[in-house]
Amino acid sequence: MTIEKEIIEIRRHIHKNPELGGNEYETAKFIESKLEELKIPYKRVGKTGVIGTLKGVKHGKTIALRADIDALPVYESNTIEYKSKNIGIMHACGHDAHVAIMLGTAKLLQQQNELKGNVRFIFQPSEETSNGAKNMIKNGALKNPNVDFILGIHVNPWIKTGKIGLKFGTMMAAVDELKLEIIGEIAHGAYPHKGKDSLVAVSEFINMVQSIISRELDPLENAVITFGRIEGGDAYNIICKKVTINGTVRTFNKETRGLIKASILKKLKAIETAYGVKSVVKYNEIGSPLINTYEITKVCVETAEEFYGKDNVEILEKPSMGGEDFAEYLSVVSGNFIYIGTSKDKYTSYPWHHSNFNIDESALPKAAKYIAYTVDKFLK
Repeated sequence: MTIEKEIIEIRRHIHKNPELGGNEYETAKFIESKLEELKIPYKRVGKTGVIGTLKGVKHGKTIALRADIDALPVYESNTIEYKSKNIGIMHACGHDAHVAIMLGTAKLLQQQNELKGNVRFIFQPSEETSNGAKNMIKNGALKNPNVDFILGIHVNPWIKTGKIGLKFGTMMAAVDELKLEIIGEIAHGAYPHKGKDSLVAVSEFINMVQSIISRELDPLENAVITFGRIEGGDAYNIICKKVTINGTVRTFNKETRGLIKASILKKLKAIETAYGVKSVVKYNEIGSPLINTYEITKVCVETAEEFYGKDNVEILEKPSMGGEDFAEYLSVVSGNFIYIGTSKDKYTSYPWHHSNFNIDESALPKAAKYIAYTVDKFLK
């Protein structure tokens, strides 16, 4: 079997058998079986993480390659022969492709006679939930031998097949999550003065928080505050006692992140005083901003121009408000996050997390060869 067919076969197997974060047991076993075939030593990290280490014949640097392995709680709408057989679970973000690319890269590098250094393959669970990267780092993913730098990949439905996207500096935002309960006092809707209306209080709070972006933040800074869930109330004619809301804050730097958090908590105290309600708040700093290392990115651009051709390398100008826990590795070691174009037609251009998400698989073998080519350049 050619490596092109093998990579696509691997991707389809994983796509057909998706597993949610923290439960990627069969996916991990499958990855281990492929590493065994390649005679690459590996170890299980936690419940479902896998790390393989390919040691070169000559001493040199150690470069890590990361692929995330978890799927999403999405019902797949695609009508394809390798459609998810696990109802309500789908590889709607391309992690199946990431595993296939990295296993293909492992095979290409394993076939080299004189690898001048070491390559660490990190197959990471729980990217879509939280703490996946942090747990891998905590359990030694970047040690023994110590990793000098790391590369990550992600298929991209907005970049055409045959092209590659690279970004200098800040690429993605820090991700915070806000969970909030506003607790008032129940009363009949005809006698609102007998209660404390948590629903009105929450409405006021949401409007107040939106003014942070327009009135408290430097207009040249970028940030997003989004509330995506609100739940509360018992009946149309009852003053609401408790409302729960969930939201996210996205920022690019520590100062802005701190300013927004402090302002949200300050406004919450004001709402408690103004409406006579109480609150329970959980403000979780989930992920760091993803900031690529300039020197590593520069080399990746050079190898991409050599491998894909200069016209097929897109240097991304604007960062994204999306989050990616590959950022946690970059807070420890130097590295770069790479977009692989997988858009060919309307069927391969649906956004990440869409129930019709799919990719142009012809991009995967070339991506594996590019990563292998780049690793070889780095190690030499």
